[in-house]
Amino acid sequence: MNVALGGTFDPVHDGHRKLFERAFELGDVTVGLTSDELAPKTRHVERYVRPYDRRKRDLEAELAPRAEKYGREYAIRELTEPTGIAVEPEFDALIVSPETRDGGKRINEIRAERGHDPLDVVIVDHVEADDGERISSTRIVAGEIDEHGTLTPDREGRGATPPE
Repeated sequence: MNVALGGTFDPVHDGHRKLFERAFELGDVTVGLTSDELAPKTRHVERYVRPYDRRKRDLEAELAPRAEKYGREYAIRELTEPTGIAVEPEFDALIVSPETRDGGKRINEIRAERGHDPLDVVIVDHVEADDGERISSTRIVAGEIDEHGTLTPDREGRGATPPE
């Protein structure tokens, strides 16, 4: 099975790792990594996003051991549009998080327009941080939590407050 997923992955965290694990359980994986031009447009908040080459390097470090563990192949391809690579006919499944499930529906609409079979859209639940909120790259960059969802020392017991 050929599995697709996409994102900005800046920085990679345990929520992303859960997506990667599920993808490799299903088959060979192609990750669409947002281009430097697209990445800011896909963010729900305005924040700095590291350059594509740095994000790709970190992503490769996450994917390679999982590919070996599952005996799978993987590829990273640059995404220049939100619907990305998943509209291409060679994919069988798309891994999404709960907030990107609508994107999966849109991709299947495009695939139908092009005469391609629909993708199996696999929804992977979020990973919670220690405070019960979801782990997100935005929270990590803001200094609220680390990549594993552990509250940073100055945040424990205080909730999310803006950095000083």
